Amino acid sequence: MYKKYVYFFSKDFTEGKKELKDLLGGKGANLAEMSNLGLPIPPGFTITSDVCDWFYKNNGNYPEGLKKEVQDKLEKLEELMGKKLGNSNDPLLVSVRSGAAVSMPGMMDSILNLGLNDKSAEGLAKCSNNQRYAYDSYRRFIQMFGDVVLGVERDKFEDALNDQKIKKGVKDDVGLDVEDFKQILAKFKEIIKTETGEDFPQDPKVQLWKAIDAVFGSWNNDRAIKYREINNIKGLLGTAVNVQSMVYGNLGETSGTGVAFTRDASTGENIFYGEYLMNAQGEDVVAGIRTPKQVEELRKQNPEIYEELLSIRDRLEKHYRDMQDIEFTIEDGKLFILQTRNGKRTAFAAIKIALDMVEEGLISKREAVMRISPESLDQLLHPKIDPNEKYKVIAKGLPASPGAAVGKIVFSADKAEKMASKGEKVILVRKETSPEDIGGMNVAQGILTATGGMTSHAAVVARGMGKCCIAGCGDLVIKSNNNCEIGEKSFIEGDYITLDGTKGEVIDGRLKLVIPETSGDFQKFMEFVNEERTMGVRTNADTPQDSLIARKFGAEGIGLCRTEHMFFEGERIDAVREMILAEDKDGREKALNKILPMQMNDFIGLFEAMDGYPVTIRLLDPPLHEFLPHKDEELRELSKTMGVSFTQLKEKTESLKEFNPMLGHRGCRLAITFPEIAVMQTEAIIKAALTVKNKGIKVFPEIMIPLTGIEKEFEFLKEVVDDRAEAIFKQENDRVDYKVGTMIEIPRACLIADKIAKKAEFFSFGTNDLTQMTFGFSRDDAGVFLSDYIEKRVLPNDPFQKLDITGVGKLIEIGINKGRKTRPDLKVGICGEHGGEPSSVEFCYNVGMNYVSCSPYRVPIAHLAAAQAKIKKEEIE
Repeated sequence: MYKKYVYFFSKDFTEGKKELKDLLGGKGANLAEMSNLGLPIPPGFTITSDVCDWFYKNNGNYPEGLKKEVQDKLEKLEELMGKKLGNSNDPLLVSVRSGAAVSMPGMMDSILNLGLNDKSAEGLAKCSNNQRYAYDSYRRFIQMFGDVVLGVERDKFEDALNDQKIKKGVKDDVGLDVEDFKQILAKFKEIIKTETGEDFPQDPKVQLWKAIDAVFGSWNNDRAIKYREINNIKGLLGTAVNVQSMVYGNLGETSGTGVAFTRDASTGENIFYGEYLMNAQGEDVVAGIRTPKQVEELRKQNPEIYEELLSIRDRLEKHYRDMQDIEFTIEDGKLFILQTRNGKRTAFAAIKIALDMVEEGLISKREAVMRISPESLDQLLHPKIDPNEKYKVIAKGLPASPGAAVGKIVFSADKAEKMASKGEKVILVRKETSPEDIGGMNVAQGILTATGGMTSHAAVVARGMGKCCIAGCGDLVIKSNNNCEIGEKSFIEGDYITLDGTKGEVIDGRLKLVIPETSGDFQKFMEFVNEERTMGVRTNADTPQDSLIARKFGAEGIGLCRTEHMFFEGERIDAVREMILAEDKDGREKALNKILPMQMNDFIGLFEAMDGYPVTIRLLDPPLHEFLPHKDEELRELSKTMGVSFTQLKEKTESLKEFNPMLGHRGCRLAITFPEIAVMQTEAIIKAALTVKNKGIKVFPEIMIPLTGIEKEFEFLKEVVDDRAEAIFKQENDRVDYKVGTMIEIPRACLIADKIAKKAEFFSFGTNDLTQMTFGFSRDDAGVFLSDYIEKRVLPNDPFQKLDITGVGKLIEIGINKGRKTRPDLKVGICGEHGGEPSSVEFCYNVGMNYVSCSPYRVPIAHLAAAQAKIKKEEIE
């Protein structure tokens, strides 16, 4: 059966459309769609992503019939353009570009001006009557082909180009003339011969297939793989390849090239925003080699082109119903559109654009909710410089991506990754970034570049990552690989600077940062979210301060209060240690009575902060040895303060040691051995609840027994809790409603959940420990090898970061189903770190959980993920 691998596009005949994005890639599908709309698109053809899939499965070979299909489409293009590839009089020149279904800007390879050789360059010079343009185009092609296709280091070509500029005494490429370019071309060919052992290929058909090979090959280059990992892009066949007739922005001052956004990508304002350069090709704008002009200036320079561009802007945005990122070229006074795609934007901009488009009637509220990536909301919680800080700005650049960042200067992506892996905060400082810097950009707190504009690589990638970025900082001069000048001051690697990406300001030293208030557009958007969301979102919080922050972000209760964190504070650690050293129950109770009022005050603070919302308090979980020091010098110091002998302390510490503490004497096991601990904590919870109730505050305590794996464990401790609670109610002649449930962290608990649910009123899945025990991975040690598992595709993700749905998820599903079979109204939630991770939240919704619980700053993310999960499920059904 014949399979079509190549799709043609032109104003008069187009085989593709935007709905074929998976097959044609985003670029190819949109070129076809714009051709269908009758826009001025240079014609060409797209080789499908199916071919990329075949290429990798068949050792770099192509499916039968592909070469003939490409040749047929090439001949059609030649006929349409009235030119032939490689013709020595008036040659057809093409670009060969990548384009996957998901936009990956700058991560894969492109080649421009293909078809030029010694003879066709002469022909181009004659027919265009512009020798400079012809030889500038030829040198660009050889440089790009040498780098992308032949694997020659780009710096070798850049060095030769810079040598010629120095020799000529000019700063920019525009200062070079025809003779300069001819000398550069000779040098470039010499570099290729030296580095590869072969001459630069003069046959255009050989050039074309080598370029197609290189673009398909770039699908699995290091930067593309890393970009897909960082952005969790999975399930794609590969990249498509677009072969498109060239149009030229470097023909002179009536030609130019640019990138524009239909709305401001940083703020979301409904203004046409972009940058362009006259007498330049596209890579000059995005590479940051020359600082471009604002697109608004084009209105004065060429009002007709500007008005045509505005008209196309409106058509594209209305057609795609989203903000568009447009690449355009002006060739000798005629406008061409080279690409459109949904534009990368900051979270600030994404929310404003979504809200505005709802107001404009372009999209529905539900579509607005689905437009925003939950992870991107992190950007809205980005720090800003504390308004109380006094500081002096030492340099300014373009505010390419908002937020503030503090860190040590590093000059390379590799160094950034090394220092960040040791926990150090770094600012990546570069002349300009390139796709190879993706790893360093990902780990940096912020990015500062000397050149480039708002659409440069650094700006676009930083905005997509939510990183603070300042681009085009003219006062930054990088002197070497370990020092620079910013303004009038010298800095070396490791010096601290502060960036304000919202204002484009660079500040010497470390400033205090604060988290901004969320209001205005954010609150309005969250109202849209909460109109859709049905699953609850709580927070993991141990202090009133964290609880209030979480409430501000929309938390509907506390899903996990870890009481052990309270035990380490101030005087209470002494009382805890006294309890551990006690020889009998009386001694332990005496020590616990000292902790009781402190614990009670802790819980009063939490109940007051969560007025009207449930508070789930986990009874003491860690093993007792965690509350004692382990080094002899620390034990000797403690023996003096406690008035106990060093020998007694040492013996006690040794007796509490365990080979595997995570599987040892902790959680409910500890409370079964020492029920008086659970009695004291229950008393503190119930008395605090009664105190708060009597202040007119609504209170809903939930007492959680940790680490249950045997139904009798839970039954034993529930009786302890209930007995103490009833005794207090009788004593105080007052009562509050409370629940007793358990944390499901042990695989066995999932399998016997029906038995546990006979007494348990709620389940909270502790997925950190459940993941640990299901995989048999120690979460403290697994980091040593988990990166290898992910790199070698043994696992798709770190299961401690993203819930393992096929294994751990299956156990959760079993636990919920069994529990609700016994108790249909069983309340179920999750309180591990997964509660704020979007794909895990979606799973929790799909298996019928009542709520998720996460850290305060991830509450909005969980809200949005829960709303989107509901929408997705309804659309499938």
